[in-house]
Amino acid sequence: FGSGWVWLVVNQKGDELSIVGTPNQDNPLMKGVLADGIAFPVMGLDVWEHAYYLKYQNRRPEYVSNWWNVVNWDKVSENCAYVIENHAGVPVRG
Repeated sequence: FGSGWVWLVVNQKGDELSIVGTPNQDNPLMKGVLADGIAFPVMGLDVWEHAYYLKYQNRRPEYVSNWWNVVNWDKVSENCAYVIENHAGVPVRG
């Protein structure tokens, strides 16, 4: 993956989970980004340099490896269940 994001997504039907990458600021909800239409993110990983440079410099693999230690799997599971049940993206609450 280059600069951008890696996403765990559920398709619009709610029957397929996949990992996709998007360049720059793009995301799976944007029309035209994915070949199969839009998908609903349930988890995202920022792989832009700004996300890790201060602590990891150019060691992106180390950043990604350590990132797995802070994933909130309960929240990811909750997000996935919401998307499957509602066929819609997880609402953002502020």
